[in-house]
Amino acid sequence: QAYLYRSPLNGLGRVERLTPLSQPGSHDYSVAPGAHWAFHTYSSFGVPPVTELIRLPSHQAVRTLQDNSTLRARVAALKRGRSKFFRVTVGGNTDVDAWMMLPPNFDSTKKYPVLFYVYGEPAGTTVTDEWEGGLYLWHLMLTQQGYIVMSVDNRGTATPRGRAWRKIVYGEVGVVSSADQAAAARSIGRMSYVDSTRMGVWGWSGGGSTTLNLLFRSPDVYKMGMAVAPVSDQRYYDTIYQERYMGLPSVNVDGYRRGSPITFAKNLKADLLIVHGSGDDNVHYQNTEAVVNALIAANKPFNMMVYPNRTHCICEGETTSLHLFTLLTRYINEHLRAH
Repeated sequence: QAYLYRSPLNGLGRVERLTPLSQPGSHDYSVAPGAHWAFHTYSSFGVPPVTELIRLPSHQAVRTLQDNSTLRARVAALKRGRSKFFRVTVGGNTDVDAWMMLPPNFDSTKKYPVLFYVYGEPAGTTVTDEWEGGLYLWHLMLTQQGYIVMSVDNRGTATPRGRAWRKIVYGEVGVVSSADQAAAARSIGRMSYVDSTRMGVWGWSGGGSTTLNLLFRSPDVYKMGMAVAPVSDQRYYDTIYQERYMGLPSVNVDGYRRGSPITFAKNLKADLLIVHGSGDDNVHYQNTEAVVNALIAANKPFNMMVYPNRTHCICEGETTSLHLFTLLTRYINEHLRAH
């Protein structure tokens, strides 16, 4: 969650929360010069955002700019199971944050397949109490088909867990995240209502990289995975990002090798779908070609879908997004099989 606070610059007095206690969730502010006015947007998990003009520091709402009332009503009318945030122990004294979305009519005496949605990179986080738009709606649809959907934030992700949490990933991108995610999945697999033989994982961009790393490095944990626009070799990603967290490839040679999924491609056992736009100017298409060659060299079966000349969003063209998520849904149903 994220809220607005203020604190005296002289170090005296107390920190004061300005966001009303009646508005749990995540809040974003665009504060005007002078700090007397702000555009304020807030939402929560499964609840679309509201944007308003407010006065500061009273946080008095002056005008609602977008209430999304029609969308809120439509979402509220959907058949939904319970969602909850929780923590998972991944070893030692380390707990990581997670959320789960349960199917409607959930029966705790039954066992359900689980699909993990992952990012895992230090640039972002997935376990947030905020509206996730179409992604939330797609995950909700999967729960309606009988899947449990979960997400876990490993160490190093951009969560307010302290300096050590963030710094541990330096020079180890892909290594720490894979260990934490797999440990969390093993722990979750022991839940009475989880079918540990039917656990899958999917992600996009850095999440695609993490998906490959999980399938290749922990081949006995996941039954299937879907990697969308993944970085397969960290040497193929841009310097402003990769060197910020990994240092120079000429210095941290072993770190780049150990953090790159392509290094462990020969270990694949799970069903794998790789999706990439051939015109991706962020995670270049060469990443997919490289890991495909590694899988071929190891004689590993996999599935692949290329979207011609699409960029990193794989969204160009009237029905591209529909086609992509239909493909992902079909792959889940074919390889994870909710009963």
